[in-house]
Amino acid sequence: MYKMNLAEKVYKKYRIALFYDILKMSLSAIRSSKLRATLTIIIIAIGIMALVGILTAIESIKKTLTEQFTFMGASAFVIESRSMNVQIGNKKYRMKNHNHISYREAQEFKERFDFPAYVSISTHATSTATAKYKSEKSSPNMQLIGADENYLVTSGNELSAGRNFSVQDIQMARNLIIVGKGVTDALFKNFENPLGKTISLGGAKFRIIGVIEDKGSSISGMSRACLLPVTTVRYYYSRPNMKHSIHVMPFDDNLLDFVASEAEGVFRIVRGLDARDESDFNIVKSDTLVNMLIENIKFVTIAATVIGLITLLGAVVGLMNIMLVSVTERTREIGIRKAIGSKSGTIKKQFLFEAILIGQIGGVFGIILGIMAGNMISLLTKTSFIVPWLWVLGGVAACFVVGIASGYFPAVKASKLDPIIALHYE
Repeated sequence: MYKMNLAEKVYKKYRIALFYDILKMSLSAIRSSKLRATLTIIIIAIGIMALVGILTAIESIKKTLTEQFTFMGASAFVIESRSMNVQIGNKKYRMKNHNHISYREAQEFKERFDFPAYVSISTHATSTATAKYKSEKSSPNMQLIGADENYLVTSGNELSAGRNFSVQDIQMARNLIIVGKGVTDALFKNFENPLGKTISLGGAKFRIIGVIEDKGSSISGMSRACLLPVTTVRYYYSRPNMKHSIHVMPFDDNLLDFVASEAEGVFRIVRGLDARDESDFNIVKSDTLVNMLIENIKFVTIAATVIGLITLLGAVVGLMNIMLVSVTERTREIGIRKAIGSKSGTIKKQFLFEAILIGQIGGVFGIILGIMAGNMISLLTKTSFIVPWLWVLGGVAACFVVGIASGYFPAVKASKLDPIIALHYE
């Protein structure tokens, strides 16, 4: 038993020494053909960079969508009219037309709904408003939203300065306004304090009482948004069939589904629906739009994967060509090594290891460049740095496959060379 253990230890040391010898010879062979090896590494790096870079960018976009489309709150939902058709890709949503949600219905729901949740009423006034302050004027793309005292909470926004609307402000339809940072930047120069200032919208004047905190993204559109009391919007921007939305955010996140079901039941009563009638309104949770968009992003992911794989296919051909040329150039060396006792398996392993090593070097550079390129999207959207570990591991595995696929045939060819013929090769 002791002799067997000793033999195993000797064999283990032999395998380790053989591994280091093969590694040294592989590195030496790569250095001896720097130009060809560098070109192949660049090809592999470009393929992996395209794959990892695009997929990193897609992950960044997904993260941004997830963060920004929860602007109504991580555990909130909206009750809204089904009068608008939405189409994303080849899929259509909200196919039926129904009556708009009126202010009376929204107010009645708010009064009836007595579950532990925030309830807010909002309406869209216009997306082409222009604000004026003295000689300064904003671009004509401001969004005016009619809101109540709970809208900031249910929409996931906060104030960086000033105060929110009060219940009295809503009831009295006061000419007050809460503005986004983009509006204050356009109207107030030299760090002038906007609070208390009066700005003009159309023919009306409104006093600024608050500034919405800038979240560094234009997806929710709050940077160039202005909030007016919903009753004030109904006075200045009234129109037929003016639709309203109801935002609901439960105090307890775990009760979202339960509260949504209860809210649907209460609003069905408000709408006067019979038990057999279909609900003529939508309940849209904060992650619904995200899932709809991410579902369509998967096609971009497939396209990116195909592009990366095509590039890697070119890398396989290039690397195989280099390895075949290397076998031809080193025919005499192979003959000498076989003549002094090297086994065919050892020579096969060396050439295969060279191909795998070149593939992994190219993969490392490609992964680093891909993560850097993909995270340019993170910089633009001001989200955190992303490392797509799954795709990184996939890139390493892809490079390993590239090395095996391109190196196996040349390695077999080298291992089968006749030492006598190889020694006579010039």
